[in-house]
Amino acid sequence: MAKAAEQKQNSTVVIEETKLDIRDVVNTTTTYGEDNGHGGGRRNDVAMVVLRAMCMAVSAVAVSLMVTARETSMTTLYGFEFQLHAVWSLSDSLIYLVVVSSATVLYSLIQLIISGTRLMRKSPVIPTRTQAWFCFVADQIIGYAMVSGGSAALGVTNMNRTGIRHMPLPNFCKSLGFFCDHLAVSVVFALFAFLLLAASSLLDVLRLSRDR
Repeated sequence: MAKAAEQKQNSTVVIEETKLDIRDVVNTTTTYGEDNGHGGGRRNDVAMVVLRAMCMAVSAVAVSLMVTARETSMTTLYGFEFQLHAVWSLSDSLIYLVVVSSATVLYSLIQLIISGTRLMRKSPVIPTRTQAWFCFVADQIIGYAMVSGGSAALGVTNMNRTGIRHMPLPNFCKSLGFFCDHLAVSVVFALFAFLLLAASSLLDVLRLSRDR
């Protein structure tokens, strides 16, 4: 009788240990699956922070190149010598590009601080659909402003190099090489910033698609 009771008690202990082991396996499997599911979102968060940092740096370079675009030189037209004084602030298109690029630097800096802080806390960079929509719309607005500013500045740069059609104006960039080079490189960086903002918009769309 005592032996039968002891065997029954041992069987109960084995069953409880088996149940505990099964729970541990289930919990471990569930945690592993959740970590893998969040892996894609984590990679997107890191990519978003990198894009914000790159966009801020590229836009800052575009601004610095533009505001340092100034040069004084001499040129000859019809045998007469003229002094040329080129400054970026004399063109409305170039001023517009500087303003838009500066706004992009400020916007990217704010987004970088917010995203970087959330990433270090291991929380989602864009936690809600409302914030995802806000980032998407803001990226689109800033991006289109950058491409419009770059296109306007590109027109000024091309005119300096080719002159005005049907008018006998020289290629001013032969005398103002430093000024024209700064304009051209600044426009290239501005258009590159637009591409980075477009990539950020794509990540915003991926974030919105995960909540469907």
